[in-house]
Amino acid sequence: MSTKTKQWGAIIVMIALFAMIAFVTNLCSPMAVIVKNQFGASNFLSQIGNYGNFIAYLVMGIPSGMLIKRFGYKKTALIALAVGIVGILVQWMSGQVGSFAVYLVGAFIAGFCMCMLNTVVNPMLNLLGGGGNKGNQLIQIGGVFNSAAAVAVYIIMGALIGEATKARIADATPALMIALAIFVVAFVVILFTKIEEPQQPVEPKDADAPKDKYSAFSFRHFKLGILAIFLYGSVEVGPPTYMMQYMTAAPDAATPGLGMDGTVVGLIVAVYWLMMLIGRFIGGAVGGKVSTRTMLATVSSLAVVLVAFGMFAPTSAMVKVPGIDWANLSVVWAQVPIGIFAFILVGLCSSVMWGAIFNLATEGLGKYTAIASGAFMTMVFGFAIVLGLQGWLADVTGSYMTSFFVVLACAAYILFYALWGSKNVNTDIPVE
Repeated sequence: MSTKTKQWGAIIVMIALFAMIAFVTNLCSPMAVIVKNQFGASNFLSQIGNYGNFIAYLVMGIPSGMLIKRFGYKKTALIALAVGIVGILVQWMSGQVGSFAVYLVGAFIAGFCMCMLNTVVNPMLNLLGGGGNKGNQLIQIGGVFNSAAAVAVYIIMGALIGEATKARIADATPALMIALAIFVVAFVVILFTKIEEPQQPVEPKDADAPKDKYSAFSFRHFKLGILAIFLYGSVEVGPPTYMMQYMTAAPDAATPGLGMDGTVVGLIVAVYWLMMLIGRFIGGAVGGKVSTRTMLATVSSLAVVLVAFGMFAPTSAMVKVPGIDWANLSVVWAQVPIGIFAFILVGLCSSVMWGAIFNLATEGLGKYTAIASGAFMTMVFGFAIVLGLQGWLADVTGSYMTSFFVVLACAAYILFYALWGSKNVNTDIPVE
């Protein structure tokens, strides 16, 4: 087998892992509908799966980098998949015993897996592409498959949930088994795939060598950038998560909603992730011609407008939105308030934010870029914080629309970062 063939095999595997990350991560949001109804949880507590998944990044971010340094990318990916298999099985077991605590443990274990896979996939795709434009292109392609998997999750889970008030964790068994099968197949494929890995840096053995007085955290634009990543989770995950809660909640619930059928809602919310997929296609196409700062400023401005419009648009103003029924290759149309349509379009904006923030925050860091990347992975735990904050606000105000103030504030900060916070004002620090 030629080196080129082996390389393409590794690229396909990494892109497949990119898709897996989205499939397992996005199980948590529709599962929140089940948790809320089966255990009578509040909006805040219903997101416990997301909390466990994302907080695991805080715990596992730095250890993931240490695993790669010690064992390499391939072995770390295999360890991650083994952990993921355990996490999925524990979540499945929670449905058999009807235990809220067991479900949380499973989500937390799955979060360990997602963190390790994320730490492996992004740098490996860049490496396999030879860095530069080609490396970025492979990451964008991986992002397309990532979004496609997210679309599939909402469609599958929407069909499995059906009538939200009767949904149970056990109903999600088919989706969990799909995730389990993917993990097992990926483990076998990676085990027998040759992956050329970069040489890991060797630490100097001279204990008396002077320590660098600077670090990635010496750069203002980097510190403001990781805060932007922390808040970005609200803009990406907040709209689909609480759109689903709003549309499936009963009109007479403590936090009232539209009382729509879970299957139809799943198809509608999946369009949000389809918007992300389209946005990543567009971002990849124009990324070489439009500056990162301009791109981020544009999408964050649009996100602020769309979220504000969605919050304050009259609920009596209805519009038909599509839901794609992939099983029957048909489009399902449903009437929803026009604000829901605005929230769906936010997916176009959030699609390119992660990459744009990463590029701006690490610009000019030189030798500090590697440690900066690890810090980025750790900040994913912010997704749990902002999701929880939005759920709490929905509970205390009794309004899902009011809870979107969290998304609005986070989008506004990202706009600030694009326009002002991303400028490197520490150019005097040596980075070679």
